[in-house]
Amino acid sequence: MSGICKVMNIVGARPNFMKIAPLMQVMQAEPSICPILVHTGQHYDHEMSELFFTHLGIPAPDIDLEVGSGSHAQQTAQIMQRFEPVLLKHKPDLVLVVGDVNSTIACALTASKLHIKVAHVEAGLRSFDRRMPEEINRLLTDAISDYLFITEESAIDNLSREGIPARKIHFVGNVMIDTLLKNTKKAESSDIIGRLGFMNQDYALLTLHRPANVDNRETLERIFSALRRIGVRIPIIFPVHPRTKKQIESFGLTCYLSRPPYDLTGSGGIYTTPPLGYLDFLKLMSNAEFVLTDSGGMQEEATVLGAPCITLRENTERPVTVSSGTNILVGTDEELIVAEGLKVLDGKGKQGSIPKLWDGLAAQRIVDIIVSLYVKTNELG
Repeated sequence: MSGICKVMNIVGARPNFMKIAPLMQVMQAEPSICPILVHTGQHYDHEMSELFFTHLGIPAPDIDLEVGSGSHAQQTAQIMQRFEPVLLKHKPDLVLVVGDVNSTIACALTASKLHIKVAHVEAGLRSFDRRMPEEINRLLTDAISDYLFITEESAIDNLSREGIPARKIHFVGNVMIDTLLKNTKKAESSDIIGRLGFMNQDYALLTLHRPANVDNRETLERIFSALRRIGVRIPIIFPVHPRTKKQIESFGLTCYLSRPPYDLTGSGGIYTTPPLGYLDFLKLMSNAEFVLTDSGGMQEEATVLGAPCITLRENTERPVTVSSGTNILVGTDEELIVAEGLKVLDGKGKQGSIPKLWDGLAAQRIVDIIVSLYVKTNELG
């Protein structure tokens, strides 16, 4: 064993950036760890990627695989093909993957087959819906990982049921919340609300990107119909994911959306913006009356911010946001969506509490465990 533990950290898509930022910061301050950052390029909008890296204080990647877009199979295969020589050249002691994107499973599988230890941050989350590609990525990554860092206690039951030994499982909290808490004050200086023309105006915030919601015209129109009814009472700001924008246009549903310049003197509506940087989005979320989303991360963030969260899905892999937090599942039922939105506007929105260990110290706990494994037990290296 050398004196330094070489940890290769993997990012690929925007949700990964918020998870890797606090880990890189803590690792860089730890003398017994040499962190290497690999960007697979799965998220190929370089301008948006650079914006997130800058805002979150993530160092420039040491290695960029530049994979780009493609089908799930193409993307996963390309990442594996390009990642293998990187592993052979650098010979890390540990490969650390986060979340549930294609980069997560591709890099975990490549490392595992080369007998390199794998750590999975945000392990054990389950929606129990295998139609979601993320669910397949989660299941397979956990099955081949050596160390599973979990965000909530439900993950212990999920992993135990799948035969994962308890010694591999570490309850550390949520690195997404580390990033949120670190940046909440910084986000206050964002002028995004004024730039969008919503100063002194109540609003709700919407995100929508899951294939189950945006790839089916009937489903998407049902959601928009509900949102338009809520929009009579409160305007809804909608930063549009590029893929979602493409589907809205192909289905001929742009009639549901308002375009700049926005007229807030009338009956509200659904107001679109391009994708936003982390700090701008956090400012909008922090000040929203409530959020509507099909995103996993937003369910967690809204819970910590105390914002009622209406999740446009039948299930969630983050059940603690429902049992303890501000989250409620409504699926894509038009009447349920409207009822929950109006309930919030009538002052009857769901209240919640912050889950255990969501305290901004998850990354430190993870790094402490890695150091212990390497320095004290010689399990790594």
